Amino acid sequence: MLEIGQREIDAVARVIRSGHLFRYGDPKTGHLNECAKFEKELAAMTGTEYALTVTSGTAALICALVGLGVGPGDEVILPGYTFMASALAPLAIGAIPVIAEIDESLTLDPKDAEAKITSRTKAIMPVHMCGLPANMNAIMRIARRHKVKVVEDACQADGGWYKGKCLGSIGDVGAFSFNFYKNITSGEGGAIVTNDQVVYERALIHHDGGAIFRPHAKDIGVPFFAGWNFRLNEILGAILRVQLKRIDGLLTRTRAAKHKIVESLSGYPGVRFIKHNDLAGDCGTTVGFLFGSEAQMRGFMTALGKRGVGSWSPIDSGRHVYTNWEPVMEKRGSYHPSLDAYRRAENRGAQSGYTADMCPRTLDILSRTAYVNTSPHQKAADIRRVIAACKEAADAVR
Repeated sequence: MLEIGQREIDAVARVIRSGHLFRYGDPKTGHLNECAKFEKELAAMTGTEYALTVTSGTAALICALVGLGVGPGDEVILPGYTFMASALAPLAIGAIPVIAEIDESLTLDPKDAEAKITSRTKAIMPVHMCGLPANMNAIMRIARRHKVKVVEDACQADGGWYKGKCLGSIGDVGAFSFNFYKNITSGEGGAIVTNDQVVYERALIHHDGGAIFRPHAKDIGVPFFAGWNFRLNEILGAILRVQLKRIDGLLTRTRAAKHKIVESLSGYPGVRFIKHNDLAGDCGTTVGFLFGSEAQMRGFMTALGKRGVGSWSPIDSGRHVYTNWEPVMEKRGSYHPSLDAYRRAENRGAQSGYTADMCPRTLDILSRTAYVNTSPHQKAADIRRVIAACKEAADAVR
C-alpha cells in the first residue's frame, strides 16, 4: 500500500449514508453507483473501451481468460516468477498453465515463451512483476505471429506504462489487483480492461451469476451462461475511486526516486541493474540489482542492512517462485477429480510435466537479484542515503 487516508474514509461514509452498498444500486432511483463510476474512470486512465471491477486479481485473471474463451484442452503460457494466482487462473477453468523462463528484466522471456507455443496454446500471460514492464513489443509480435491471445497480468503494476501505453491495455485483456500490497488498494479487489466487447461481456456474465437479472442484461449480445460471483461492493468501489486519483502523484514520486538511484549508480564499479524494458514507464517502486553470483548478492544485502537500508531477494519470496506452487507442481488442480484440469481427457498430452529444475535460468536470475524498494514518501536525504549505502555495499563485495 502506498497511501490511504481521510479521503477514503469520507468516501466510505458517503456510501454508508446513501444506503446503497450493493454495486448495482437501486435502478428505481437511478442511483449511479461507485463501482460503475470507477470502471469508467479506470477505462479512461488505461485508454480502453471497457473495464469491469471484480473481487480480486485472481478473479480478474479468471474472468479475463473466460472472456477469451479459454477452457479445457487449452494451454496458457506464463512466467515461473509470479504469484501462484497466475497459474491457478487457467486451472480454475480447466486449462493447463505452462511455465516459462524469465529473462534479466525479471519478466517473461519472449524467446522461451515462443518456444513453448503448441497447437494447444490459447494465450500468453506476461506478468509485470513489482511494477516492472514485460517486453510487450516482443510478446505481442509473437502472439500475433502464432495467432494466440495475450492476457496482461498487471496485478503488481497498477498505474505503470510501457512505451506510452498503460500496462494492462496492450494485450487483448488486462488484469489488475487492488489488494493491500498493491499501488491501488481497497484491501481486496481487482479489475479487467479490454477493447473487445465480446471479451468484456463474457467476463461480465462470468463475474455475476445474476447478470441476466440486471438492468444491462438487454444490452448483452453474448448468450447468458452460468457465471460465478466476483461482484465488488460499493464501499470498495468508493475507496478505489479515491485511490485512482492518488496514483499518478504517488508514482511520479517513486519514479523520481528510482531514476535518481539508477542515474547515480549507473557505471559505478560493482553495480549492475536488471534489464529495464521501459525505465520511464515502470512504477518505480522497485530497484533491481543483478550480481554475478548468489554469494555476491547476499553480501550486498548484508552490507546494506548494516547501513540501515532494507533489501530483499526475489528467490526468498517463496510464493512468487514456481518451485513453491505446491498444488501446481504436484498437479492437484481441484478438490474433486472430475473438476481437476490435470485429469481431464481434453488435457491429455498437454505440457504439464513440471519439475523443480525445469526453469533453471529463472532460478539462477532470481538467486542473483537484490531488490531495494522506493517510497513516495522518501525525502531527498533518504534517497541520498540509499545511494551512498549502495556504493559502500558494492565496494564491500567487489
